[in-house]
Amino acid sequence: MDAATLPRPAAAGAPPRAGVVPAVELLSAEKVFANGVRGLDPIQLRVAGGEFVSLIGPSGCGKSTLLKLVAKLIEPSDGRILWWRGGFEGVGQPGRRLAFVFQDPTLMPWSRVSTNVRLPLDFVGTPRAEAKQRVEAALAQVELGPYARHFPRQLSGGMRMRVSIARAMVTEPDLLLMDEPFGALDEFSRNRLDEDLARLSWERGLTTIFVTHSIYEAVFLSSRIVVMAAHPGRIFGEFRVDEPMPRTAEFRSSDRFAQACRDLSAMLSDAALASRRTA
Repeated sequence: MDAATLPRPAAAGAPPRAGVVPAVELLSAEKVFANGVRGLDPIQLRVAGGEFVSLIGPSGCGKSTLLKLVAKLIEPSDGRILWWRGGFEGVGQPGRRLAFVFQDPTLMPWSRVSTNVRLPLDFVGTPRAEAKQRVEAALAQVELGPYARHFPRQLSGGMRMRVSIARAMVTEPDLLLMDEPFGALDEFSRNRLDEDLARLSWERGLTTIFVTHSIYEAVFLSSRIVVMAAHPGRIFGEFRVDEPMPRTAEFRSSDRFAQACRDLSAMLSDAALASRRTA
């Protein structure tokens, strides 16, 4: 393959594409926990609207911590975070909605699929007729329409994760945060969900920040991959995947995909070495 077409590292904190308002900006945001452990060195990162950005790196490098900062589940010890160039008080307004998908589906086992998906709408008092329409649409997006009356115990692991994604999508988010959601699934289910997520993100124009340990998953899904190092957590570098969206199984079997995975693996090896040097 011609070297000019290879995905290549980019400068950390690269600015968003011209004319695209960043969905998230971390401006020297850092995290030191109450026990004195430094979880994250100051982070400079901008995520443009419509980007699919994956966070990858060795264990303990702060991927989930960074994601929780963006979700405002925890506060930075110093620095700032902006959402659509404003404070978190603006999140939730049209065009500025955020949803989080955790590693575990965390479904209510006593409730049917439709009730689990409707939960975020119940919290904000969405009228029942509107909620019903939105639940049906969200389940259709993840191809679970026929399973609306099922209970979680009647579903496979991959299907339960689809329910979790539908519960996020029912809020009609603009920014989707996902913390290694497919890590516990078998390879077949994971590949299928990656393809569905790629399609869904592209169709909805979502901005997505995705935590993963999988090189193959990161390359398949991402327009940009943020490689992190540990001790303390920090951005080691960035890696772009210049391939059309949405990605399909054809890309996964291509020489371009294999080469990108090799290049990313090499960068991760360097990040792991840097982590050991500072441990």
